[in-house]
Amino acid sequence: MQIPDDKKFFRIGEVSRIIGVEPYVLRYWESEFPQIRPLRADSKQRTYQKRDLEIILEIKRLLYEEKLTIEGARQRLKHRIEKSPPSKEEILEDVKKELQDILRTLTE
Repeated sequence: MQIPDDKKFFRIGEVSRIIGVEPYVLRYWESEFPQIRPLRADSKQRTYQKRDLEIILEIKRLLYEEKLTIEGARQRLKHRIEKSPPSKEEILEDVKKELQDILRTLTE
């Protein structure tokens, strides 16, 4: 499963195809895992970012490959995220990339 590099935002149907689960599964996981919080577009449609897709892939791995329960996956994900917050360099690099994307969009 490859997350496209050329996109920043994804709708639920795209995420469903990329991850390989039905949209109702994504909506359920959203209710069970506080780490998944897609934005809502003006049309009220869910808009996921790459970070959301990475978390969803991890949830799928924990549930389908490691055979954890929802609660077990929730705890494992919580501990993993708490132990590895992004570094200042990673945050600055993300901001830099987003600003470059905005500049590129404005100059097109």
